[in-house]
Amino acid sequence: MPPNDSRIDARDWSLLAVLSILWGGSFFFNGAALRELPPLTLVFLRVALGAAILLPLIRMQGIGFPIGATGWKPFVAIGLLNNAIPFSLIVIGQTFIPSGLASILNATTPLFAVLVMAAAGEEALQMRRVAGVALGLFGVIILRGWGIEARPGQGLGILLCLGGALSYGFAALAARRLLKDSPPLGTATFQLMASTVMMAIIAGAVEQPWRLPMPSVTTWLAVLGLASLSTALAYIVFFQILRRSGATNVMLVTLLIPVTAILLGWLVLGEPISIREIAGAIVIGSALLVIDGRALGLLRKLSAASRFSGSREPRRCETKEREPNPR
Repeated sequence: MPPNDSRIDARDWSLLAVLSILWGGSFFFNGAALRELPPLTLVFLRVALGAAILLPLIRMQGIGFPIGATGWKPFVAIGLLNNAIPFSLIVIGQTFIPSGLASILNATTPLFAVLVMAAAGEEALQMRRVAGVALGLFGVIILRGWGIEARPGQGLGILLCLGGALSYGFAALAARRLLKDSPPLGTATFQLMASTVMMAIIAGAVEQPWRLPMPSVTTWLAVLGLASLSTALAYIVFFQILRRSGATNVMLVTLLIPVTAILLGWLVLGEPISIREIAGAIVIGSALLVIDGRALGLLRKLSAASRFSGSREPRRCETKEREPNPR
């Protein structure tokens, strides 16, 4: 894992865009599947099927399984903080609030990640990053709108989604400390296997999914999309970015998710894009430039060069106008 999480190269910006599409679809899949499935059962199916999809791939790649409790410890921690807790809190929260509001609350993840990493002494609290994340969150609000309606349990739903975002922040800290040389495919598979065991126990105790009626084909398609695209494939991309650019930067994907959702609606469904949405996307793009830091550094260099050039020009003129020494 890189020692400095301050910048992202062009390849990882592209991977972040791909990840935002994959994770952006999870809100749609959740909304469709929650019509027939209780939330904890849905989370269990998501991680279990995701793990089942990835298991043949690690066998093909020759990746060995962790050995003993010590080998599994980091994957249990990541599975808890990055899957079991946030997936459950966000899905339960979506039963109280609209998906649009849930995606806005999910966009607070990089802010929590910056604060958690600074509090743990892993990264300095850079005001540039805090300001950039806050600006990005403001852009998400502009783009999506609050979408708040008076409905029972709305406050609880907001708190649950914020709890999920906070859990992602702690997952960033755990990933930085525990995942150093693990390959992305192995990390994605082993954390999903660990969270599958957790969710099997929790969902079995609370919801007893074996007593539920068989879901419809539409619900199963939503679950398969959630497991294959928004979980299995998404986590391969996630851990690839994590390994290359660091724990805090990968969480910036939550700022991009609303933008890609709007663009997909325009490209695939022909939905119109409003001036408000364009303005929100511009604000988010500006925030990402602030967080990355290179654009600000270039502006500072140009400003310094301009001041230096301006300070030298009068002296050159003065030299030309000086009378020659009569001696």
